[in-house]
Amino acid sequence: MEQKLEKKANQIVDTDDVKNVPCCLSQRWILAYIGFFGFVCMYALRVNLSVGIVCMVKSYPENSTNAANNTNPACDEQTSNSSSSNTEEFDWTKSEQATLLSAYFYGYLVTQMPGGWLAGRFGGKRVIGFGLVISFLLNSLTPVASRYDIRVVTAIRVLLGLASGLMFPAFHSMWGKWAPPLERSRLTSFCYAGSFVGNIITFAASGLLCDYGFDNGWGSIFYLTSIVTVIWLVLWFIFVADTPTEHPRISEAERIYIESGIGDKQTRVLTTPWLAIAKSRAMQACLVAHFCNNWINYTLLTGLPTFMKEVLKFDIKSNGILSAVPYIAMTASTVLSGQAADFLRTKSFSIKAIRKFFQITAFVGAGACLVATGFVSCEQKMIGVVLLTLAVTFEGMCFAGYMVNQVDFAPRYAGVLFGINNAIASVPGMVAPLVVGALTPNKTQEEWRNVFYVCGGVCLLGATVFGLFARTDLEPWAAEPVETEIQDTIKKVEEYLQKNTVIHDNKAFDKSDLNEEKGSTISIKL
Repeated sequence: MEQKLEKKANQIVDTDDVKNVPCCLSQRWILAYIGFFGFVCMYALRVNLSVGIVCMVKSYPENSTNAANNTNPACDEQTSNSSSSNTEEFDWTKSEQATLLSAYFYGYLVTQMPGGWLAGRFGGKRVIGFGLVISFLLNSLTPVASRYDIRVVTAIRVLLGLASGLMFPAFHSMWGKWAPPLERSRLTSFCYAGSFVGNIITFAASGLLCDYGFDNGWGSIFYLTSIVTVIWLVLWFIFVADTPTEHPRISEAERIYIESGIGDKQTRVLTTPWLAIAKSRAMQACLVAHFCNNWINYTLLTGLPTFMKEVLKFDIKSNGILSAVPYIAMTASTVLSGQAADFLRTKSFSIKAIRKFFQITAFVGAGACLVATGFVSCEQKMIGVVLLTLAVTFEGMCFAGYMVNQVDFAPRYAGVLFGINNAIASVPGMVAPLVVGALTPNKTQEEWRNVFYVCGGVCLLGATVFGLFARTDLEPWAAEPVETEIQDTIKKVEEYLQKNTVIHDNKAFDKSDLNEEKGSTISIKL
């Protein structure tokens, strides 16, 4: 069966029949399209509170220290115009807001490793679908819970993180079975770009809904994001399958193309080499890069609307729209980086060189722009928007760097590895909002500058470690069981030959046959 599959694969790859393999409307790209909108929904559920909280919490006049820093009358005028709103209902302190924004990541951390393992064992389709069903239900309860008790909202955000945390590692596991090597960067970067589009839509729409939506404006943010998620779930369960082998509508040409490229037999992963994974240098480099990138990502994801309000002095409508602008650029950067990475592969550049180039450029560029942002006041607010946009644009290049690196060196365990990394790398989601809150008690430009200094240092660390230690070759512990069985069989045959054969006239004879005076030539092709 495997020989027939290999023969057909060679016929497709080596002849003009490769033109028969579908591309844009293929099942692997349909999975990418649906996955794209799935991440739009997931991130909408994640970040809706980041903008919503700006118009949920009551604003009070700034203290004298902060007011003294605003020498431009235009800043004072904008501040006074946006200092109060009829939508504001809650007297939550700065510390309570920081705790609420970080609560999601306490749950998100817990399900990273189980998410990858469950997807490998039971299939990503069920795991992802189940996670988003729970997510939209919890999200729908947020307006009611907010008016009841902030502790209930905090609990909901933790549970929402638990359910949403399944999606990234489960999808990584699916791409380990669906993404051919020459399309790997394109498929994954396009699919995961949905997370940035989710940020864009949610930030922009939330600012408008705060003013014009129902349920006092901000409540509509949570209800509408839940409704969109329900529509996506219907499409997910209809059009998606866990593997090419299980897909009812995939063409034979595409199935052979995918399976021959990946070299996977599409079996469930029943055992995981945990100790080998922990010792892997490739895994450790990928983890550090993931942790550093998430520090930047979560600092901006939870703090960007607040920075726009406290330092750049944008009103809520402008705040939401302009907070979305960096993620528009990041979406383009992510997709183009994936295309560029796969193009460079066709030009004989090594995978290792490509991964390192994109990741180091992402860290160095983002870090420099963020540090520069710390020196921008409300008088140069548009310069601040440009710098933030450039920083997030550079950050998008990571999707041709560490983000897909696990699929390079361990495609069989990609979901589990991403789960481990994302679990540890979710710690910044819990810590970064608290650090921002602690560093900016007076909401001044100088205090926010310290926040961006920290981000610059984290970027430098990530660029150094990934540049020195990243690897892309298939790790020995990540080989498929079939390959391992073949290697074991070869070893046993060699041991048998050494013990039980003798050479006579340049021919190998079995000792037992010689004892019986029956010569038999042994011919083994390895």
